[in-house]
Amino acid sequence: MATTHPVLALDIGGTKLAVAMVTPDGRTHGFLSEPTEKHRGPEAVIAHLFDMGRRSIAAAGLGEPAAVGISCGGPLDAAAGVLTGPLHLPGWVDVPIVAMAAESFGVPAVVENDATAAVLGEHRFGAARGADIALYLTLSTGVGGGSIIDGRLHRGAAGNGGEFGHVMVRPGGRRCECGRNGCLEAYASGTNIARRAAEALAATDRPSSLRELPAVRAEHVSAAAAAGDPLAAELWDETTALLGQAVTDLVNVFEPNVVVLGGGVTRSGTLLLDPVRAVVRDTAMAPAAARAVVTLAGLGDEVCVVGAGALALDLAHHLDLKGTTRV
Repeated sequence: MATTHPVLALDIGGTKLAVAMVTPDGRTHGFLSEPTEKHRGPEAVIAHLFDMGRRSIAAAGLGEPAAVGISCGGPLDAAAGVLTGPLHLPGWVDVPIVAMAAESFGVPAVVENDATAAVLGEHRFGAARGADIALYLTLSTGVGGGSIIDGRLHRGAAGNGGEFGHVMVRPGGRRCECGRNGCLEAYASGTNIARRAAEALAATDRPSSLRELPAVRAEHVSAAAAAGDPLAAELWDETTALLGQAVTDLVNVFEPNVVVLGGGVTRSGTLLLDPVRAVVRDTAMAPAAARAVVTLAGLGDEVCVVGAGALALDLAHHLDLKGTTRV
């Protein structure tokens, strides 16, 4: 029997921090989202994150959590509870986040790659519920991935499997934060969509509504493309084509029941989803293409928080079976 106690979920993103209390039905309570301000360094950001956690506990009014779940981009060592060097958090080297959270909140804690946590949340409570094989791609500050294989969370031999953002889509192309050239993340993350737009504007004098903005973000590119801006449309078409290519490759390899797309870039909705679906439909090998459902995250912007909550619920359940819930 699963735990009946609520847990605290913490998500560490490159742009924002998000926290909530999560109940066993997957619902969030006392949800908070605030800027990461990663330039302040790990000590200050983690202090802020834990303060948000305490405020969330108070706002939810459900009592103290049975455990804490943390989601963060990798690389990380989930078994050791250490952030070894997340690409979206420069300077965060060997941060013992699990020990810090356990000490701060007085309950056991667990950490997992954010997209791995997200696919668990979607499989248990969202768009991939009950799927035998499910893939998740997050399109946010970076591009991450997670997978469910044979109904179970797949982590890889060393716990960092599922780096779908580093599938090669254009050999010799744009430089990626991982050090290679041509990764999906270098084209389809929110950060790099904005960078590509800035580069395109600097390289040409073509008219574009994007020139009127003090700083171009990914959502500006998608909105301008939808409004008929030719330069923005070219950038967006390249983004969706390369994302569709990567998803097609993953569909061919895994033959999943469902591929879930989440993260801030997916707020563009069908403007992103429809062309990606079309690429998969037209280029994936049958019967993989016919079986794979490509859809948006059912948990929306709370997907990583709910995923972290699912991890903490599993930890609390395990501890319940052992007869202890405190550190």
